[in-house]
Amino acid sequence: MKAIITVLGTDKVGIIAKVCSFLADREINILDISQTIIQGYFNMMMIVDANNTKKKFDELADELETLGEEIGVQIKMQSEDIFKAMHRI
Repeated sequence: MKAIITVLGTDKVGIIAKVCSFLADREINILDISQTIIQGYFNMMMIVDANNTKKKFDELADELETLGEEIGVQIKMQSEDIFKAMHRI
């Protein structure tokens, strides 16, 4: 299963490291990553492959939201299919 992860918030040290460590610990592979900092605001979008994880999608999404709260950013995860459907013109 491919998923889209977005991370938004005020820039601070360690955001990328903590999110990437979370994913690696759960055997989730990062396929593509883009991050930007604009006037102190951090924005990251990742496409990940979660086929090897033992966690259910909903569990992962909830754990990522909790991680975001802990580090002071908003983290959302959507399945790639839902993301594509939402952004179709």
